[in-house]
Amino acid sequence: MELITNMLWERADGGYRDFQAKLIPSLPKESIIGVRTPALRALAKELQGSELAASFLQELPHAYYDENQLHAILLSASKDYEECRELLERFLPYVDNWATCDILSPKVLRKRPEATLEAIQRWLGSTHSYTVRFGMEMLMSYYLDALFEPRFLAWVAADRSEEYYVRMMVAWFFATALAKQYETTLPYLEQGLLPEWTHKKTIQKACESYRITAEQKLYLRSLRHVLE
Repeated sequence: MELITNMLWERADGGYRDFQAKLIPSLPKESIIGVRTPALRALAKELQGSELAASFLQELPHAYYDENQLHAILLSASKDYEECRELLERFLPYVDNWATCDILSPKVLRKRPEATLEAIQRWLGSTHSYTVRFGMEMLMSYYLDALFEPRFLAWVAADRSEEYYVRMMVAWFFATALAKQYETTLPYLEQGLLPEWTHKKTIQKACESYRITAEQKLYLRSLRHVLE
């Protein structure tokens, strides 16, 4: 949508564009406008609930990374569960980088945990890497506390993708699970149930976490070479 694209160009920062291009090497630099996240959020707040925003959310694919970022922020602010799910299903196939995937955080999904869990299972089975990453992120964000079930660990551990950003998400998920459900998660490392790269990356990320105790970190480090 040309009007919104122009709004984004008005907020462009050339230096930030160069920074983003290095941070997201999978995207061509010419697809990045260079709008900083606070400016994107401010624009989303300005547009939220307008006919212009509604039309923008129906227009896919977008030409620019920044348009996808704005789309994700607007979508995440949705207060209606069914509307949010419909918008998500349309948008996820067009998510083409880790940053857009990770800024997508619709909190309304927590309102219907069972229905969302069914969607997460389907997303985890997708052939689209960022749909899988998003499913794992939702499972990590909303199902490792009061709604936690041990089977969720098995769902993520079953993934054998070689895609870097999926493997990183698996490690992030298990490091977070160690922080929140340590005793239940630990056997996945003790028994070597994750691929070697993910196993070591999980331990690294867990040891970087302030939520893991010094004693736990010491033991986790001793498990680095379980698979060797």
